[in-house]
Amino acid sequence: MQSTLSKPDRPDGRDSRVRFFGEVLDFSRRVRGAVDAGQFLPEVARAICELFECESMVLYGVSGDYGSIVPRHHTGPGAAHDLAMPISDHSVAGYVALHRRPVCIRDVYDDTELASHAPPLRFSREADLRSGRRTRQMLVAPLIDAEGDTLLGVLQLSNNRSGRYFRSIAAEGIKEVCGALAIALRKRLKPAPGFRSKYDFLVADAVLTAAQLERAHHAAGAGGDVENVLVQHYHVKLPVLGAALARFYGVPYEPFRVERSRPAGVLKTLKREFVEHNRWLIIEQEQDLLVILATDPEAVTHSRMVRNLFPKARLALRVTTNLEFKLTVDRFFGGHADGAALEALLAGPQGQGDDGAEPGAVDDNELVRLVHKMILDAYRQGASDIHIEPGTGDDKTLIRFRKDGALEPYTEVPASYRSALLARIKIMCDLDTSEHRKPQDGKIRFGKYVPLDIELRVLTMPSAGGVEDVVMRLLSAGEPIPLEQLGVLPHNLARLKRLIANPHGLFFVCGPTGSGKTTTLHSVLRYLNTPETKIWTVEDPVEITQKGLRQVQVNRKIGLDFATVMRSFLRADPDIIMVGEMRDKETVSIVLEASLTGHLVFATLHTNSAAESIVRLLDMGMDPFNCADALLGVLAQRLARRLCTHCRRPYMASESEVDSLLAEYCAEIRPAPASEAERKARMAMARKTWFERYADEAGRFTLYEPVGCALCNRGYKGRVGLHELMIATGRIKHMLQERARVTELLTAALDDGMLTLKMDGIEKVLAGATDMKQVRMVCIS
Repeated sequence: MQSTLSKPDRPDGRDSRVRFFGEVLDFSRRVRGAVDAGQFLPEVARAICELFECESMVLYGVSGDYGSIVPRHHTGPGAAHDLAMPISDHSVAGYVALHRRPVCIRDVYDDTELASHAPPLRFSREADLRSGRRTRQMLVAPLIDAEGDTLLGVLQLSNNRSGRYFRSIAAEGIKEVCGALAIALRKRLKPAPGFRSKYDFLVADAVLTAAQLERAHHAAGAGGDVENVLVQHYHVKLPVLGAALARFYGVPYEPFRVERSRPAGVLKTLKREFVEHNRWLIIEQEQDLLVILATDPEAVTHSRMVRNLFPKARLALRVTTNLEFKLTVDRFFGGHADGAALEALLAGPQGQGDDGAEPGAVDDNELVRLVHKMILDAYRQGASDIHIEPGTGDDKTLIRFRKDGALEPYTEVPASYRSALLARIKIMCDLDTSEHRKPQDGKIRFGKYVPLDIELRVLTMPSAGGVEDVVMRLLSAGEPIPLEQLGVLPHNLARLKRLIANPHGLFFVCGPTGSGKTTTLHSVLRYLNTPETKIWTVEDPVEITQKGLRQVQVNRKIGLDFATVMRSFLRADPDIIMVGEMRDKETVSIVLEASLTGHLVFATLHTNSAAESIVRLLDMGMDPFNCADALLGVLAQRLARRLCTHCRRPYMASESEVDSLLAEYCAEIRPAPASEAERKARMAMARKTWFERYADEAGRFTLYEPVGCALCNRGYKGRVGLHELMIATGRIKHMLQERARVTELLTAALDDGMLTLKMDGIEKVLAGATDMKQVRMVCIS
């Protein structure tokens, strides 16, 4: 289709306008009359480029969650974009989708012009960098369904071939073209007479209206996941969807089952990539009978692939939903199910797992889903602990999550659920449901109920009013953090690496519960984990797993405690041993023996500071001389809340504020300065170091303060470690043999270059990781 789009220098401008609109109307009639929108899109795309004389075109559709637009078809060099764009003011196409009005941009690289439409509006130059082209002009318009006033997509044209910007006549023409495209796309989604949809039985059974099903198709767009829209936005339960699919395909519906075991040879015959691409999987294998699970059984029947792979087998087909198919694949091949699948699983009665509830007990089922959803939400939100705090009498039960070290309310549960909620949690971790007077410890393996690889350590505690509190710690299996990403200052990191390079000796990490001791030790072990090294760990529980480590979990019920495992380790030919906890004299003595007989031993202690750890070891019965020979060093640590990098507000620190930080920093150095001159000398030396590390070229310091945004919790997101590394130098070893006091050990360590927790924290304030309020909250005096 040739275009007669008006050029600015043509003398017959009026005639050109008439011809142009004539071609636009003719083009629109053809598009509206098209039978199959999917087939005509490539031809239409080329015709649109000719009609508007542009270099490239992108047709976007709306995602299933209505939150973004995704490219459905494109033409021209570099026109495609790999990622969905949010429906927001941060991109040109997103802006058009949000405000539902066309825009004409003369130069997308001109930030001033973009800001005239919306201040946040920007053009991503990544596609230009990939293609080597330069986008200049842009004409963008929305596709609106006139009947339902629904956004169907966005049409984006780039670069007028004449090199001039798109004229107003083109802006008028694109509205007519977008209207025709909207009608054609809506026609594609609307079932024609005789057309069969696999979700038609949802309408027949009055689960949805025909209009709702049509809107679901619109929301999913071309090639989108209609099922996900039905589950997320219309709250259709998975068993209901499965029943509709079973009636459509004429084969039984097979729900996801947590307890299902995979056939012995399925992983040898079928690889995960093959299964996910072809959408069928063998779930049962008995002699010559294969039970095949599929999202589209007709495709399996028509394909010869199954017969080619299993020519002599009898086939039994089962249909399932897309979400449950994904869960089954994750169960067979490993991996985590996505949030939508888990949410949908918990929403239906098949999501209860092995809970022992009666099928007809509606209240019990609601309680099961409440507990599962609570744990799932805590996991999604990155919470470390769940606190369940029952009220007395008719008061509600408060549930709070600990996120980034601070407790936040999650929900309140009616008093009538109090006893049942506690009983359900006790059943999940095999505790005595009749015991309400004593504390109990247990563990929940959540993978037993939903396909999520996490465990929870559970404590029940009797409290005033005859109620029991519950605290559950989430122990999500994860990869260790690389040592360089722990947030250790370069000064301490270099010293730490030198310490752990020793072939034998004893190294401690100390701090209160929840201060990240285990995370730090696993980062150290990852640094040391090589094929030539044998590493044993004993932990309670095993929170982080690593390939190459042999890890043992304590089980006191059968007598497998830390001391017992340590005695066995000495006969298991280890190079490195990690002990998760040292609380008794027997474990301490075995650890010391191991470090003195050629092994490198790492352990944790629940103490406040590095100097106190050494004194605590002696109090636990460790011989001072053996301890001095074995000790390599002690790392004390805390976790402070990290400033959100998206919203933190920078400001230039005043001279008085810097002096205040210096005074607080130097006050940590012991003993106190004998004179004012010595105090000023200390501050001058610290200031010089700070200037070298943190000041800008003008000698100014940039600090940050919390603001708060949608991505964080009142200005904070995540946590940063504060570290105090004491190295066992010759002087420290000598003082240890003489049972020196904590203050004497601290003074000696500071002289050797140690930074206290607060000093380390102040340096991280200067680096912009946190603020002084958080440092003071976690650092001892």
